[in-house]
Amino acid sequence: MSDPAAPGDHGKSDGRRPSRVSRQFRRFALDITPLRVSRDFRLLWSGVFVSELGYQFTRVALYIQVYAITHSTAAIGLLGLTGLIGQTLGTLVAAPFIDAHDRRLTLAWTQVGLALVTGGLLATSLSTTPALWKFYVLAAGIWFIGAIEGPARNAMTPRLVGKDLIPSALALYQVLWQTVSIVGPALAGALIAATRRPAWAYGIDLVSYAGLLIAAIAMKPMPPEPGVEPATGIRAAGEGLRYLRNSRLLRSTLVIDLVAMIFGLPSALFPAIAITQFHRGTAVVGLLFAAPAVGALLQALAGGWVQRVRRQGEAVIWAVAGWGAAITAFGVVGSHLWLALFFLAVAGAADVISAIFRSTILQVSVPDELRGRIAGIFMLVVAGGPKLGDLEAGLVAAAFTPTISVISGGLACMVGAVVVAARYPELRRYRADLPPAE
Repeated sequence: MSDPAAPGDHGKSDGRRPSRVSRQFRRFALDITPLRVSRDFRLLWSGVFVSELGYQFTRVALYIQVYAITHSTAAIGLLGLTGLIGQTLGTLVAAPFIDAHDRRLTLAWTQVGLALVTGGLLATSLSTTPALWKFYVLAAGIWFIGAIEGPARNAMTPRLVGKDLIPSALALYQVLWQTVSIVGPALAGALIAATRRPAWAYGIDLVSYAGLLIAAIAMKPMPPEPGVEPATGIRAAGEGLRYLRNSRLLRSTLVIDLVAMIFGLPSALFPAIAITQFHRGTAVVGLLFAAPAVGALLQALAGGWVQRVRRQGEAVIWAVAGWGAAITAFGVVGSHLWLALFFLAVAGAADVISAIFRSTILQVSVPDELRGRIAGIFMLVVAGGPKLGDLEAGLVAAAFTPTISVISGGLACMVGAVVVAARYPELRRYRADLPPAE
């Protein structure tokens, strides 16, 4: 272990000024200050990493097993629909109770619930003739509980790191999400291919929930703030919706995200594009899915600069416009696969910037006693947008061609960003160093 006071470390200086390259690296390198200064944030981030990596095993196993039973891509598509139904019910029915209880305990109990549901998937998978309907019901259960766990976890972050470090904390979460989105499916696919038993994947996910459960138990309690008596039940849901209705700033972040996801997300077309545009097989489909995540991860790792951005609303607008431009470029590159992958990676990088600043605006502008409920609505929009995007992309592709669907969607995304900027000046004018104008 090095001496902390040794020359060149954080003790005495050796008198040399950092090189220009070193200064630029520090300017753009990922800011890990939230992990250094907050023990509970370290616990939360580490626990989420373990549990989310495990969930990727279940996600891949569900797709593989449902297709093995039905040999139908439509049956796989129904998994997304049942998941959306589960999350909607979780947001409307259960999420309003988040702000009235200790969020740490809520997080712990949701891990127990997720472990029980995953245990049900494991048992169903091991049966001689697994019933298809059970996979749909259990998948909906995962998303139902996730609609409670996710908002509770997100609402904890501002109190763990403070307002000034929220952008850096959210950038660290983006590194987490993109890493598990790349590594998890690859490991899950290799495991299932080697064992020929999806049950192994469910088993790994079942064990992984212990990571976040242990982290939650080790954290300090996080009850509602003193002097605040949060509402529960229907009244709580009504308060959250009224707050969102009265906040044009928050509404603008949801609208612009829907624009990006509905018009500019062509993932449903990747299987067809691999054949019609690139004249390749199914291996290319995996590359197309991975490219945005790779770009997003690289951007998140170089996200040290986000801490210094003050015009965060403008950053969201430019990021969504950049997403649309990159998707448009992806559609016009023809059969040049590597160029197409490059533009998808650029789109993923733009998406991370939008996600970081939209989440920051939410975390900073919403009172703590409402943060869980608003985060639940936010997550519902984030999850529902891509489903609507799949529908839009598929309908346009059926009426014309997949390439036209991609290009028109990217252009519509760019136009939509301009329209939102004009319709919601609150977003365009928002600054991190000024009180939000509602």
